[in-house]
Amino acid sequence: MKKYRINEIFYSLQGEGKYTGHAAVFVRFSGCNLRCPFCDTDFKQFTEMTAAEIVSRVNEWKNCGFVVLTGGEPTLQVDKELVGMLKDEGFYVAMETNGTGHVPENVDWVTLSPKSCFVSHAPALVTMKVNEVKVVFDGIHDPKPYGQLGEGLYLNLQPCDTGDEHKNREVTRQCVEYIKQHPQWHLSLQTHKLISIP
Repeated sequence: MKKYRINEIFYSLQGEGKYTGHAAVFVRFSGCNLRCPFCDTDFKQFTEMTAAEIVSRVNEWKNCGFVVLTGGEPTLQVDKELVGMLKDEGFYVAMETNGTGHVPENVDWVTLSPKSCFVSHAPALVTMKVNEVKVVFDGIHDPKPYGQLGEGLYLNLQPCDTGDEHKNREVTRQCVEYIKQHPQWHLSLQTHKLISIP
């Protein structure tokens, strides 16, 4: 029986992107094929769980109806069967991916969050159905190529959290200026960090 490496499952508010402020159950998968310097996930700790165990845990918040598969990189583990089981329980299933793996076709909402500008020798992006793009803006790399991935995408720029308050203010200022010059992009702040929730 297949087991998935789960870092954590928790209930909170979506802090980023188009669904900011929506209540959601987060299933954080452990492990990633990239090593981004700003990553906030501890991959050393995980619990192996079956799909049935994951669904049972997610069902503790069944009234929410919204689940976000994240990581790490969820495409390394998530499959059509797990997504189907969540959908059978009435959940709208969203996934955030770095774009280097294949997303199961039955996922409802896909957020592409490419990290290639931060990782040397990053794998190429895989062609997939994408609903929104969330680029971590560092003030150095131009997000323009990601804004041209297709028509009708919801485009988000998120200032990079460098861990340095002074640098963060400057990156945020540059991000705002970029959006003012390229209004097809939207500012996405990590609101969960701003209001100190998980």
